[in-house]
Amino acid sequence: MARRFRPQNTPKDNLQLAAHAIPWKLLILVPVLVVFAIPTFYYGARVGDAVLPAVSNVMYSISNPPATPVVHHYPAFPTVLPQSGAINYTVGEGDNCDSILTYQMRMSDASTIFSDANPNTVQALDQSIGQDCHKLQPGMLLHLSPQYPLVAMGGILEKIESMTPAQAVPKPLIPVQNTDNAPDCTNGCALLVKVAPTTQVRLIVYTSLALHPASWVWFQASMALKPVAKFANYPYADPAVSFNGMTMHVCSFQVDTTYDSNSLDCDQLSPTTIDDDNGSWMLGVTGSGGLDHWKLGLKNVPANTRLLFWTTQDSNGNLAYHAGNPIYRYDPASHLYVKLS
Repeated sequence: MARRFRPQNTPKDNLQLAAHAIPWKLLILVPVLVVFAIPTFYYGARVGDAVLPAVSNVMYSISNPPATPVVHHYPAFPTVLPQSGAINYTVGEGDNCDSILTYQMRMSDASTIFSDANPNTVQALDQSIGQDCHKLQPGMLLHLSPQYPLVAMGGILEKIESMTPAQAVPKPLIPVQNTDNAPDCTNGCALLVKVAPTTQVRLIVYTSLALHPASWVWFQASMALKPVAKFANYPYADPAVSFNGMTMHVCSFQVDTTYDSNSLDCDQLSPTTIDDDNGSWMLGVTGSGGLDHWKLGLKNVPANTRLLFWTTQDSNGNLAYHAGNPIYRYDPASHLYVKLS
């Protein structure tokens, strides 16, 4: 039987076979997908990133409607501000500076704070009282200032600055509205408080209460003391310094109607002699926006009266005025405190 031979394919035949095997429709579809599908996916992903959080926030807002805005009813500011100042005292027989400060100003540590062992402290006292302590004579007039005075006031909280570094917080995938953005002031905050229409003070406060601008805050605080070279614990305020811009350390604190029962006691401030003296001198102005709020025991004093009075410390560290304690009103004509009649 004769053999049958198949002729071998030529290169041209192989090319034609390959051309018939390639799916030309797929080759046309791939570029189309590259041109249109990839951009569509890219822009769709970006739109989804924006739409998903927005939808989540809408649902969050529906389920958690915003709180009703707080309407603040502020007390009226006193028409005058507290004023640091001095009391007149006439030197009597046998008086010396230590005894005068101890009995007239209830300053138990007078001989320690003003000591001949540290002459510049005695010189500072001489300058304050207006006489030389080593040359006192009966009939001399002295100006006696309250040691480490406290002030009791109230005002509108305008700004809060934390005294601790802010901690980085990871950004959530879906933003959630913060219902309370009050700073943590347990380790200290500096507050800017308006205590009169044109007067602001800076308060250093340690509190766990939530603080928000526009709240009314009540405070007792140590007044800024006059800086004296080489006399770190100089006890007197400078009557010539304005309250506006003064920095004070708070020892009793209230926000709106919430009192901070964990705030510092005033005898924890430094420097102070409250524990040794069993009390403190306090400055303030009577009225609903001032001393009246504190219910310190003051009675029948007209509103907007500047007072300097002695508060006695009880066993719990609280300070209050008791009948018989010294109390004075400020006399703007003489720029001195005189006995309250």
